[in-house]
Amino acid sequence: MKKFVSKDSFEDLGFAKLDVSRESRTGTSEAVYCAGKTSEQLLKILRKFRDKGCRVLGTRCSKEQAEFIANAGEKICYDELSRTISLADETPAKQKRGSSGGKKSQTAAKLGPVAVCCAGTADLPIAEEAAKTLEFNGVKVVRQYDVGIAGLHRLLSKVEDIRKASVVIAVAGMEGALPGVIAGLVKAPVIAVPTSVGYGASFGGISALLTMLNTCAEGVTVVNIDNGFGAAIAAFRMLKVK
Repeated sequence: MKKFVSKDSFEDLGFAKLDVSRESRTGTSEAVYCAGKTSEQLLKILRKFRDKGCRVLGTRCSKEQAEFIANAGEKICYDELSRTISLADETPAKQKRGSSGGKKSQTAAKLGPVAVCCAGTADLPIAEEAAKTLEFNGVKVVRQYDVGIAGLHRLLSKVEDIRKASVVIAVAGMEGALPGVIAGLVKAPVIAVPTSVGYGASFGGISALLTMLNTCAEGVTVVNIDNGFGAAIAAFRMLKVK
């Protein structure tokens, strides 16, 4: 444990202290929340992680930030829909997942699949944030999009595919009923992600959040509004426990 609290366990850039031991400590790659950081700060952070041999995924990265990093000479993997970014030489997790060695060093590529479902096309940015995060960590993802309850036949046509998943992530705005409906149809744990999609009384996702928290369906865990990343990491850790 001492090695995780030593000075060598983080890199001090002055404006940021980078956790370079996260993957060996928790089993998940480091992530950087790009929003609120200048493009210069983000570039320095990503480069330092790479120099230290750490894989890192950036979330909520703007197109302008991505263009700045690319113009600085870096080859990047940027997805505008999910707003995720990584340096091109930071490929998704491969067989060396985990640094403890032996049986605990399980191959991440064997994990999954995780079904990422969303109610409507407007929920895609959050659903894709979850999907891209899982794939960066080496998890197989099955996407089932635009299966909201307003057209229940769309969901029912995909139920058998969703049932094959080890974990389900269900993303929905408006009234947020999709996770509860899915949870009543599958054996796998369901991680519910409320989104800020909706009209006035949805209160920026609070309506969907409360629906998900109060669902009578068993086996539903709820993350914060628009937190596709958090849902993905929760799913990843569930898979590692299994």
